[in-house]
Amino acid sequence: MSLRNYGTAVRFGLLAAAAAFGLSGCGRSHDRNALWKIVNGRCATDAQHRPCAVYDGTDGYALLKDFHGRGQYLVVPTQKIPGVEDPALLKPETPNYFAEAWGERAHVAQSYGFAIPDSHLSMAINSRPGRTQDQLHIHLDCLTAYARAELDKNMITEEWSPVSLYGHPYRAKIVPSLDPSPFRVIAADDMSIHTLVVTPARHGGFILLDDMAHVLDHGSGEELQDHACHLDDPHHKGMIMDGVDMGEHPNGMM
Repeated sequence: MSLRNYGTAVRFGLLAAAAAFGLSGCGRSHDRNALWKIVNGRCATDAQHRPCAVYDGTDGYALLKDFHGRGQYLVVPTQKIPGVEDPALLKPETPNYFAEAWGERAHVAQSYGFAIPDSHLSMAINSRPGRTQDQLHIHLDCLTAYARAELDKNMITEEWSPVSLYGHPYRAKIVPSLDPSPFRVIAADDMSIHTLVVTPARHGGFILLDDMAHVLDHGSGEELQDHACHLDDPHHKGMIMDGVDMGEHPNGMM
């Protein structure tokens, strides 16, 4: 798909996700605190913690089924943390939200209704310019076939190296585990422009991907996710050739 068509697909996905969360509408701006209001105003107060699938006040996170996609979930702190730029994420006493998200990955396959190997799953958090909500949330869903194929063919090691994905200049490295938190691994002076994606490496550990927003790149690592999980959908596998999905990029970002 051309970059022009890809950009159109991304913009359409943004609008679709915003509409699904009630974040946009004719003649009014969307509510950037809508996600926080769901988790703090509804999940925290409902006896069954609905509509969250999981609400863990002890470990400090909630798991919420995203309206976009069959199997996409969001891991959201139960305390107010605006996003990737919050200094609290660099403190060792802050919950390890990536580790908590990974621990909830079984929900993704359950929602899709078919088996998904860990190597096809991913976690992503968008930069401040690349998000529409001001409550930190980690997207938990499948990788696109293209992203998985590109990562597998690159020689990614424990040292940072460049990887171009969808025309964006990511850097990638292998980390042995999710401890310390990927936020603390990056620990940049200006975290607000960073987008992080984590997915299992082929021979153990995890691949940590980092991109930075700029004028031609919103810094939305969610672009590497497929919210229809074409890689493992039995009805779609025949359309994937040589590890590259020939269909439209299925993304809708928030």
